[in-house]
Amino acid sequence: MNHTKFTLIAKTFFGLEEVLAEELNQLGASNVQILKRAVSFEADQALMYKACLYLRTALRILKPIATFRARDENELYKEIRKINWSNYLDKEGTLAVDSTVGSQVFRHSKYVALKTKDAIVDQFREKYDVRPSVHVANPDLRINLRISGTECTLSLDASGDAMFKRGYRIKSVKAPMNEVLAAGLIKLSGWKPDQVLVDPMCGSGTILIEAALIAKNMPPLTFRNVFGFMQWPDFDQKLWAEIKSKSKEGIKETEVILRGSDIALQNVQAARENISAAGLEDDIIVSRKPFSDTKSLTNSGVVITNPPYGERIEVDKLNALYSNFADHLKQSFQGYDAWIISSALDSLKQIRLRASRKITLFNGSLECKFMKFEMYKGSKKHANT
Repeated sequence: MNHTKFTLIAKTFFGLEEVLAEELNQLGASNVQILKRAVSFEADQALMYKACLYLRTALRILKPIATFRARDENELYKEIRKINWSNYLDKEGTLAVDSTVGSQVFRHSKYVALKTKDAIVDQFREKYDVRPSVHVANPDLRINLRISGTECTLSLDASGDAMFKRGYRIKSVKAPMNEVLAAGLIKLSGWKPDQVLVDPMCGSGTILIEAALIAKNMPPLTFRNVFGFMQWPDFDQKLWAEIKSKSKEGIKETEVILRGSDIALQNVQAARENISAAGLEDDIIVSRKPFSDTKSLTNSGVVITNPPYGERIEVDKLNALYSNFADHLKQSFQGYDAWIISSALDSLKQIRLRASRKITLFNGSLECKFMKFEMYKGSKKHANT
């Protein structure tokens, strides 16, 4: 086992940086620093493996290997050629390059990725008279290039596939919620496993599944068998097996109460199949019914839901949906905290309740508000006495 520490970057969504930093602190990372849509930290090999397995709000785990300045594409090509790529990739291996560009010099991320690939392939051709091939879906080595202005950072992607690809989603629906975002919503809400959690517009069940994984202390990437670091020359198979084994020992039985419903039959069917794929049939119950038929199960609890945003619904109908949903919450979920995420800001105003918290997040490219509404029993004045 290699105990040498190095810097890693965990990427995440805007608004989840502090949640991710807290996860890293709990995991035992050192020198945790919050960045924009990312968190940097120091780790050894074991902690890197754990980060890829345990982090719920990380999208990718990147290991920087070079930082340099490039003022044009020729400088970029030359700097990438300076790196000895045979240290990271077999000459007959496969690679893929992801790029993120924020620069007046480099404007097209796909072109930058192509130049990076060319520099690596040309080095192998010159050294060995063979060239690695590109394999976008499942490469031996996934490389990440980030350019800010003229500063370039090259990293190896330890996670491989993006970490929202948990492995339990076998059925999807229109506009499914990203698993990393769902876990972030739960963390931000402050929900605890001893509280009831209800999602009355549950779609394919992502929020409920992520909550169950949290309650059972089950690593979110439990269902994944392939990670980027497994193809690296220094991959420690024994260490990884020990970490996986210990993670299974940490999973606990729980009597958590998680309930979901949706008006669309295809959504309910998708949710049930995903729940079954995750082995959580005993923890989550999903029913087909409109939100107006949902009822509170206890005197207190938490509602977290992701209602329609309006891309396929007329504005008037969407406004009515939000207004009716708010009325139902007030009547049937007194004593609960209700959290709603939506990009339909005008429709959110139809709720006509004062939000006690309002957090800006992004669901894909859509800017959203994640808002908390406290469903007091009686008047708020009475609830505070």
